[in-house]
Amino acid sequence: MNIIFFHPTFNADEWIQGIQSRLPDAKVRQWIRGDTRPADYALAWLPPYEMLANRQEIKGIFALGAGVDSILKQELKKPGTLPEGVPLIRLEDTGMAKQMQEYTVASVLHYFRRMDVYRQYQAQRLWKPLPPHNREDFVIGVLGAGVLGSSIIEQLKLLGFHMRCWSRTPKQFDGVESFYGNEQLSDFLSESKVLINVLPDTSETRGILNLSLFSQLKSGSYVINIARGSQLVEQDLLVAIDKGYIAGATLDVFVEEPLSELHPFWTHPRITITPHIAAITIPEQAMDAICENIRRMERGELPSGIVDINRGY
Repeated sequence: MNIIFFHPTFNADEWIQGIQSRLPDAKVRQWIRGDTRPADYALAWLPPYEMLANRQEIKGIFALGAGVDSILKQELKKPGTLPEGVPLIRLEDTGMAKQMQEYTVASVLHYFRRMDVYRQYQAQRLWKPLPPHNREDFVIGVLGAGVLGSSIIEQLKLLGFHMRCWSRTPKQFDGVESFYGNEQLSDFLSESKVLINVLPDTSETRGILNLSLFSQLKSGSYVINIARGSQLVEQDLLVAIDKGYIAGATLDVFVEEPLSELHPFWTHPRITITPHIAAITIPEQAMDAICENIRRMERGELPSGIVDINRGY
């Protein structure tokens, strides 16, 4: 069994040795330009066209991340980047869910306990206790109810918050108000005080966080975006804050990364930014998941996490 690896920033030696130790019968190598030797599986992030094009013998391509939008965009720009009919397989959890839970809990409690306002008061040297938010009115809405979204919902439920979720298709969780489809989006938004976005990046979700959506939330709501930067219309967020629709936003992803030094988000008093760290790939857990999927495929079984190319996730 031959496995090729490519990632623009990951430590190739760590990954090659890790996969080799888990699959002793495999021959694992780092792909470099000009390498056309046989490969049964590919582990890749942002693979160059030459890496996978015309590899009819390959059985599966493993994306080294939970999102696959960047890879699919490459395919749109240059068809053939992904060999036709070969499954693209994403990382489903591998420790990302726990990290997302930690990030969203920290962000929600930051707003619930008014820390965003106290930070501004500190800058003004203003000693001014504030009344706490009413937990009954502090309803949290989660956009996206897949593996990551559902884990966030369950964690925030444990803290006693009222939860609701919206997804493309019906989902049911105990004690959670569930909405689905475009016809139910407005109802979902109308009672949400905190909006957490974990939607996959697709043609339908790009630009979904816009002024129209913000205006349908409870006045003075909070937005937490840990999905994709392309889903937020950045200028609309600034307008929504000025209009009072949004009281604060925590953003981990952006249209342009790294964020330009001149971007207004850096200095906006109501916007908190982090450098795309809400959930990062944990090598050991990711390698365990990938190797288990390879074993399944070698036994003739379907792997877990196959991407629907048409849907984009």
